[in-house]
Amino acid sequence: MIKNYILDTNVLIHFPGSIYTFEDNNIIIPIICLEELDNLKKKEGILGYQAREAIREINSIRQYGDVYGGVKLPNGGTLRVELNHMNAISVPDGMDLSKNDNKILTIAINIKNESKDMDTILVTKDLCVAIKAEAMNLQVQDYQNDKIDVDQIYRGYKEVSLSSSQIDKIYQGGLKLNKKTGDAFPNEFFCIKSNDRNSHETLAKFDGNKIVPLKYANDKAWGLTPRNREQRMAFELLMDDDIHLVTLSGGAGTGKSILSVATALQKVIENNVYDKIILIKPVVSAGDSIGYLPGKEAAKLKPFMDSFGDAIESLMTERNKKQYASKSDKLEKNAKKRKEYSEKPLFSAESFLEQYKEAGIIEMKTFAFMRGRTLSNAMVIIDEAQEMTPHLAKLMLTRAGQDAKFVMIGDPSDNQIDNTLVDSKSNGLVYVIEKMKPYNITGHVYLEEVERSALAKVAEECL
Repeated sequence: MIKNYILDTNVLIHFPGSIYTFEDNNIIIPIICLEELDNLKKKEGILGYQAREAIREINSIRQYGDVYGGVKLPNGGTLRVELNHMNAISVPDGMDLSKNDNKILTIAINIKNESKDMDTILVTKDLCVAIKAEAMNLQVQDYQNDKIDVDQIYRGYKEVSLSSSQIDKIYQGGLKLNKKTGDAFPNEFFCIKSNDRNSHETLAKFDGNKIVPLKYANDKAWGLTPRNREQRMAFELLMDDDIHLVTLSGGAGTGKSILSVATALQKVIENNVYDKIILIKPVVSAGDSIGYLPGKEAAKLKPFMDSFGDAIESLMTERNKKQYASKSDKLEKNAKKRKEYSEKPLFSAESFLEQYKEAGIIEMKTFAFMRGRTLSNAMVIIDEAQEMTPHLAKLMLTRAGQDAKFVMIGDPSDNQIDNTLVDSKSNGLVYVIEKMKPYNITGHVYLEEVERSALAKVAEECL
């Protein structure tokens, strides 16, 4: 049966392509939503970008017909911009009709009353709007199309019990999947306990064909050694150049940032696998905007990028300072493309970053600077990826050029999300984890053990 779906502005911003996901039903966009999009389009950060994308998406369907009378969509549904149904006679006296949210509710309740033979549903991501809609006996839904069941989210590894002979096969050419191991995704890990040896655990990985040993179990990156089994699995994915997308999730202090940064430094500066490191972090709202003037981009980005600086600071041991202060080959090679480079001692994370940024080996960017770019021969680390919408996550990953490796890290729990457009079930990080898990060039690990400090561990567990 055909239904009326009235979309709130926040749904269009959350996923601009949402208008194509309601099958053969009627999609109704109140004119107030277009006004709100128009007001938001010049905002910086994720909010402004998503508003502009939503406007472009709505504009693209005008080729199919009249948006006032109703446009037939390619999937069989119709879309129209609603200009009327603003009569407040059916709205409670206590509602402030100067608020756009209440104007949208007014339109929704009037369309419902007029369309008695058809279900009318308001789709919103605003909790207050949802509560008011239910109080007015109006059907209301959150946007469900890109929601992920967080209780079933892919962890990247499983625990199994195998015999000694089966474990031996892993080290003798690999073990095929069987009833004991169950099915597995490419690059999924196995935490294997021997059922005939006491206190013996082995880590292995499914390479898409067989369960095989870890390749980088004895390696270090920029002097860093993984501290627990989840970190060892994450390290394996980060070090493997055949894996082009790594997603790491977990709470504060589990090692997501320091593992990613250490591997990037090793791959770029020490091993010359990639030409540069690109560090990306979201500017969530207009209130967090880096602004236009005054100040240079690098200076204004610094507060957003301090987590990367903290990771590098932790990695700058005395041995690294001495070893890499004299290591100038790559710096000089890149500096020739820009200007003559005069090397300075690397005494701190700040001076280290400045030198490699000047040489073009390390870049720091926000999402706003990514549109239209192709990132090739680079290791790209996207921090706080839980702040992204699924649409923005797709934008980021489609920037990948030849010989690029992307690493997305974040904590997708609700108390770590500042972006009002997403939650723990609909953010870009969990969306990418679930959608990309079947591919042999991707891998994921959920990090559980807090290694930052004893205090951080207690705080993560108890607060």
